[in-house]
Amino acid sequence: MTASPSSSAQGAREALAVRLQHLRKDAGLTGKELSARCGWHPAKTTRIQKGEAPPSDTDIRIWCAACGADDQADDLIATARAVDSMYLEWRRLHRNGMRKVQEDFYALYERTRVCRSYLSNVPPGFLQTPGFATALMNQITAFQGTPNDVSEAVAARVARSRFLYEGGRLFVVLIEESVLRFRTADPDAMRGQLRHLLAVMPLASVSLGIIPFTAQRTVWPLEAFYLHDDFQAVVETLTAEINVTQPRELADYAKAFAGLAEMAVYGDAARDLIQAAIDALE
Repeated sequence: MTASPSSSAQGAREALAVRLQHLRKDAGLTGKELSARCGWHPAKTTRIQKGEAPPSDTDIRIWCAACGADDQADDLIATARAVDSMYLEWRRLHRNGMRKVQEDFYALYERTRVCRSYLSNVPPGFLQTPGFATALMNQITAFQGTPNDVSEAVAARVARSRFLYEGGRLFVVLIEESVLRFRTADPDAMRGQLRHLLAVMPLASVSLGIIPFTAQRTVWPLEAFYLHDDFQAVVETLTAEINVTQPRELADYAKAFAGLAEMAVYGDAARDLIQAAIDALE
């Protein structure tokens, strides 16, 4: 079974810790000697070397200076910042509301040519209607206890739909049939959302597949993920957004997507499943 999507982030933290540890050893310093030069408790050095405590920019500069390796500080700081961006807690991202995150996603989609999306819980953001997005974001805001800027965040999310109508982009979407049936919003909003899926299906930029309840599984239901070309996968868990860039893991997500795509139905069969979900709301 594929490892947790947070494994790449933890692995990157540990790799950074090893680099710092090697700097110390190359300087001929013990942990206690390095701590004395840095002016902090030895326990902090231990936590940093184990990858348990992420070092700040200042920590890295002090560490490098103590090891006589000031020339490596900028590179290590850049590495640390990249690691920090791999695993981002939603509460941290939403500490000032959800609008900023939605705007950041807009920038990501601007530079994406092919987006492959798999959803087992809700439709992808770029296919959500304002009514559905409002219901969903109100739930998220209430759960996380973060500032409520839902109306602004919804506008920023819905703005992504413009990419569906611009040439040169392709959105390949796979959703579990359960997404059609979950009452994430009230019946009117759900009906509008499902009808919107029917409306976008004929677009040349959209390929929509639905994995039926009755499909014989070759790939188990997964967490939602978005593959942006071949350079990044964005994985959504309950607590965090995880950005995967390691080629081996990107290949795993691409392989999983291909397997999921084989179980999906398309065209009239997909439309029938959507229409059945609409009829169930009557």
